[in-house]
Amino acid sequence: MARGTLRIYLGAAPGVGKTYAMLSEAHRRVERGTDCVVAFVEHHHRPRTEVMLHGLEQLPRREIEYRGGTFTEMDVDAVLRRAPKVALVDELAHTNMPGSRNTKRWQDVEELLAAGIDVISTVNIQHLESLGDVVESITGVRQRETVPDEVVRRADQIELVDMSPQALRRRMAHGNIYKPDKVDAALSNYFRPGNLTALRELALLWVADRVDAHLTEYRSEHHVSAIWGSRERIVVGLTGGPEGRTLIRRAARLAEKGAGGEVMAVYISRSDGLTAVSPKELALQRTLVEDLGGTFHQVVGDDIPAALLDFARGVNATQIVLGVSRRRSWQYVFGPGVGATVARESGPDLDVHLITHAEVGKGRGLPVARGARLGRSRVISGWLAGVLGPLLLTWLLKSVVPDIGLANHMLLFLTLTVAAALLGGLLPALASAVVGSTLLNWFFTPPVHTLTVADPQNIVAIVVFVGVAVAVASVVDLAARRTHQAARLRAESEILSFLAGNVLRGETGLEDLLERVRETFGMESVALLERAGEKDPWTCAGSVGPRPATTPDAADVDVPVGDHMALSLCGRVLPAADRRVLAAFAAQAAVVVDRRRLKGEADRAEELAEGNRIRTALLAAVSHDLRTPLAGIKAAVTSLRSDDVEWSEEDQAELLEAIEEGADRLDHLVGNLLDMSRLQTGTVTPIIRETDLDEVVPMALGAVPEDTVDLDVPESLPMVGVDRGLLERSVANIVENAVKYSPPGERVLVSASAMADRVEIRVVDRGPGVPDEVKDRIFEPFQRYGDAPRGDGVGLGLAVARGFAEAIGGTLHAEDTPGGGLTMVLAVRTAPGRRREQPDVSPAVTS
Repeated sequence: MARGTLRIYLGAAPGVGKTYAMLSEAHRRVERGTDCVVAFVEHHHRPRTEVMLHGLEQLPRREIEYRGGTFTEMDVDAVLRRAPKVALVDELAHTNMPGSRNTKRWQDVEELLAAGIDVISTVNIQHLESLGDVVESITGVRQRETVPDEVVRRADQIELVDMSPQALRRRMAHGNIYKPDKVDAALSNYFRPGNLTALRELALLWVADRVDAHLTEYRSEHHVSAIWGSRERIVVGLTGGPEGRTLIRRAARLAEKGAGGEVMAVYISRSDGLTAVSPKELALQRTLVEDLGGTFHQVVGDDIPAALLDFARGVNATQIVLGVSRRRSWQYVFGPGVGATVARESGPDLDVHLITHAEVGKGRGLPVARGARLGRSRVISGWLAGVLGPLLLTWLLKSVVPDIGLANHMLLFLTLTVAAALLGGLLPALASAVVGSTLLNWFFTPPVHTLTVADPQNIVAIVVFVGVAVAVASVVDLAARRTHQAARLRAESEILSFLAGNVLRGETGLEDLLERVRETFGMESVALLERAGEKDPWTCAGSVGPRPATTPDAADVDVPVGDHMALSLCGRVLPAADRRVLAAFAAQAAVVVDRRRLKGEADRAEELAEGNRIRTALLAAVSHDLRTPLAGIKAAVTSLRSDDVEWSEEDQAELLEAIEEGADRLDHLVGNLLDMSRLQTGTVTPIIRETDLDEVVPMALGAVPEDTVDLDVPESLPMVGVDRGLLERSVANIVENAVKYSPPGERVLVSASAMADRVEIRVVDRGPGVPDEVKDRIFEPFQRYGDAPRGDGVGLGLAVARGFAEAIGGTLHAEDTPGGGLTMVLAVRTAPGRRREQPDVSPAVTS
């Protein structure tokens, strides 16, 4: 069965018309004969939206009983049985009521899509999971109902429903979104012009990113190489030098000038070993570009200008930022440099910015991490200096400065030999010595134009020249190789030190480690493969890059790690000198995998130990605390049913009262056990609403005698954003615990006060108090201070109270009461920008 398609109407804010647009599309499809039904649409009593439901088939909803109320949710089974072509499902980010088939509505939609049903849905930009913190900083409201970005990105179609802030506020003022009594509060809080403008920009940028991804996919499929300047994308070319940070900051300023600008830093590494920069400097530049909102990339290429231009065209960049060359003036005789070459070959569709910096003209210095082998460009330069250099020098000496003497001729030719050794090593230097000695003999040693040497002293001079040239070339070549070897060892030590420090501190995950391997050696992909035995198939423990190897034989480089693990790299064959560092990476990767498994096993062992502890404590509670009220109930019932004794009305009332008290105790104990179970399994789903404390706190005191509590909750307190039921249960457990441990005749004080952005509820008792070292332990399950037998609980009251407090975003801790006793402080957050006298519009805003 083919998977259904998903179409999403994405709104910049509540009330822009997502549901209306969805219903309009449904009417168009019905008119074309499409089987379209309404699986779940919430009109929020908006007249125009409600009218649009007329003429559409609406499936019945599922009713769910929860905390004494009846709620309706989409009936997934009914939709699957009906099997329409298209189903309308409103509010994709909605959290279903406990007892529903799935926790989130987008999971219901996934079931419908898997069954081949096309779905049209709606969602607001503030409900995307990745934007939660941004939206909270803009509006001051934390969205509890979110949907993963990937769910929305996988949609086959996304249509942005947009409206200017002014038009949306006019629609609000006309009563088209909320009831008149809620309009003023909404306009002055969530629907302020600044909030709506920021949310609109978020929606436009998010949709633009998705369109850009489709554009990249289209260009790749159709092999489009020309740059389409659909948005400003700036590529920063890094050399690994200290000027890179200046270039990144300059590119970020350029990107800020255009909306939606993007910065992409790229480092081109050569294919001849380890990267040619300090890993620390490159890591600093990577961190900087990511902090500025850009991305870091590393590609392999020996021709740096061509590789940089290929990357820029591949990502559809519009600008390239490069630094002015660090080469000295005389070094330009070897070529125009990367910046000039890129500017010349960029074409009319790609702008190139050359940025000045403090390192201009200071020279590049020795490469920090080049291998012991000389690069191909240097070898070619050495052969040119060793072979063509003597010929050019001969022409100059014959035509420009003749007759300077054989000794001076030899010194000049010896200089070329030394230059050839510095550039290309020993072989170009030997070739220079042979060519130079031949030219010296032919052109400058009498008799000229013959290879005969008339004067024996000249023979000695030429032999000495050849010997000195060879000796100098050998020494220079050896020194150059030792310098590069030392530089390589330094680079290796920096890499291994950085690697070992991160891994030992547990700061590097497996994927981060493999990514560093890929970047360090300039490979396309890296994978860590493992298998249980010699004959078992290979499985991938982790990989980075496209098309990673699935077996060691399919990789270009394979480094075994023990008997059943291998680090496999694809991209090119590495020289033997690089394998020492690669082996260290492989060993560290195995350590990371082992640590991850050990941590997983430790977590499972801790869960099992915690489960065993709770089960043991539960058995102890059931064996004593639950049996005690049961025994009292049974004794009272047995007495009432006895035919041997005729009980008076007073005695019967007393026995019935004992039964009722025992049942209440059982209900309280079982309720706490169930609440603790929900907290342990993570199934508590708070429904946050703006609430007045003076409506909730008094209801929490129903289980304690009236003469045991003094209540001080001012009506002027700001409203708080909480789940009313969870807050009531939390306060009730705290108060019951305080009353239980208060001395006879001492009343417990329950007060509330506003503190900055929160409201504190303080429950003060005059009991024995708790030492500081025990204050945290009393909130653990099945704990009673001193294990005192006093009371009829199982030690769950405070544990449940703290669990519920944290579930609604609050905190609960214990303090000493001045003069003796214990004070429980329950802090909850105030509703952003709201006072109690203002109407509550939060449910509509978050819908």
